[in-house]
Amino acid sequence: MESIKTENLSIAYGSFEIVTDLDLNIPKGKITTIIGPNGCGKSTILKTIARILQSKSGSVYINGVDIQGLSSKAIAKEMAVLPQSPQAPSGLTVGELVAYGRFPHQSGFGKLNKVDREKINWALNIIDMKQFKHRPIESLSGGQRQRVWIAMALVQDTEILLLDEPTTYLDLAHQLEILQLLDKLNKEQGRTIVMVIHELNNAARFADYMVGIKDGNIVCKGTPDEIMTKDNLRKIFNIEAEIVKEPINNKPVCITYNLG
Repeated sequence: MESIKTENLSIAYGSFEIVTDLDLNIPKGKITTIIGPNGCGKSTILKTIARILQSKSGSVYINGVDIQGLSSKAIAKEMAVLPQSPQAPSGLTVGELVAYGRFPHQSGFGKLNKVDREKINWALNIIDMKQFKHRPIESLSGGQRQRVWIAMALVQDTEILLLDEPTTYLDLAHQLEILQLLDKLNKEQGRTIVMVIHELNNAARFADYMVGIKDGNIVCKGTPDEIMTKDNLRKIFNIEAEIVKEPINNKPVCITYNLG
């Protein structure tokens, strides 16, 4: 069963069409990674699924329901979105930014209740940032800010997480921490996770399902073993890659490549 489905989805900026007649199925309860060259439409597709961008035509369904019939708050209860390079309003502390993720679950004046505070502290613990709860966002490094944004997405407490380059600005250790956290949320809580990732080996390592995009079209889709092939990477990136199986996780990795 698919968690997210698009039918004949077309997306345009003005008169320039980025995506045409896209039929995409995201499996429920799995980790899906989307790969493709810069400017191919990956982020645009993610934003349109989240209704941050309006489609030109076609439909997007969440668990079988067309999102055009849902309110913004109803969508926010179904999916959390972490855009690429998000910007926080000036003057916010770490805790205040993370608290924004509880907005879809609040009513009235939006005062935080016990459950809200527990969720916020849980998320800050998960990303190892609780000690920074009262620090201004502006005082953090790029990597620390990225972890806070991920915490905000986590406290939204949705079945679906959409993340556009979630490891941006992070060093190798923190990249692994975040990806292992998302893997844990998927395995233990059954969350559907969709990530745009540039780093091919991480995309393959943590995915159950992969989608290769080029020029706004799906070039290939399937398991990491099916997608991480010399032929597919040639079609998507115009490279000649060498692919082997890594010994720890038995996933395909690109060990080197040349321009095609």
